[in-house]
Amino acid sequence: MEGPLLPRESGEFIAVRSQDVFVDEEGVQEVAEMLFTLRHSDSLSVNGWKMANPLAPAPASDQDLNWVFVVDTMNFSFWPDKQGQQCEVTYKGTTYTGYMTLCAAISRAMDEGIPITDPKYFSQTSVEELAHILRSDNEAPMPMLQERHQVLTEGGRVLLEHGGSFRSFISQAGKDARKMLELIVEKIPSYRDEAIYEGKRVSFYKRAQILVADSWAIMESRGEGDIINMDWLTMFADYRVPQALAFLGALRYSDTLMQTLMNEEVLCSGDRREVEIRGCSVWCVELIKNHLHKLVQERDGHTCNINSAIIDFYLWPYAKQHHKDMAHIPIHHTRCIYY
Repeated sequence: MEGPLLPRESGEFIAVRSQDVFVDEEGVQEVAEMLFTLRHSDSLSVNGWKMANPLAPAPASDQDLNWVFVVDTMNFSFWPDKQGQQCEVTYKGTTYTGYMTLCAAISRAMDEGIPITDPKYFSQTSVEELAHILRSDNEAPMPMLQERHQVLTEGGRVLLEHGGSFRSFISQAGKDARKMLELIVEKIPSYRDEAIYEGKRVSFYKRAQILVADSWAIMESRGEGDIINMDWLTMFADYRVPQALAFLGALRYSDTLMQTLMNEEVLCSGDRREVEIRGCSVWCVELIKNHLHKLVQERDGHTCNINSAIIDFYLWPYAKQHHKDMAHIPIHHTRCIYY
């Protein structure tokens, strides 16, 4: 069977054929101009990941990469079924929601002496144990507990088959981002984020790509960040970054799709509209990156090393910081393990 288009090619394929989501070239250029003014700032560097996630572990041992693996393996579907009924986790005096509840819960478990970053433990942890680890401060539980348990234990078993740690596992790919991604997708089924669009298999690999990028950020802070092919990664197609791109004018939704999202209709994973939102977001960031590189070359006279992952590292916290300003632009809702 023919393999899927890679994420970048998938984005272009979808954007050319999209019926309800459109990349706005003028908006793309405006976002690139905005990023150009930030080109020397830490927020538009690999450090942006750590700035956006204060709970990320200090680079000390294999355990920090295992922490990244545990978190990214369960990094999906945090939005609440009903507004005002959101899972919350308080850690060291700060109450977190969304993705940060997962980070806080894992860090809390480590403080409690639970070996949650040890594959020997999390490969065989029970649903009940994971429910305790991910417990909420309120009556709203972490969504999709059964699915999180399944992907975590599956991932743990894979690590045990390949050296017993994520560092050992990923070392098989050398220091090559593309080979890392291919290894993750080949060996761990839950990372195979693919769909069918216009009769073609397409891929996004959101969690696999963010796992590679987060590992790069950890290694970079250790002085081990000389990973090649980082520019091969795309943005991480989720529901927050598309909202930011629409807010900034780089993406545009049809009136029909906008009304669907305003009505809070849940889109199934693989729904044409859901695939278009994700695919057009990927291609939109590629065009922003290309335009930014052109600006740096023309105005600064040198090449630009800001890749799509770094742009995503900037746009995701931007969406969180400006969530009130962009409340009029609805995010799409899809319950799945991919994002």
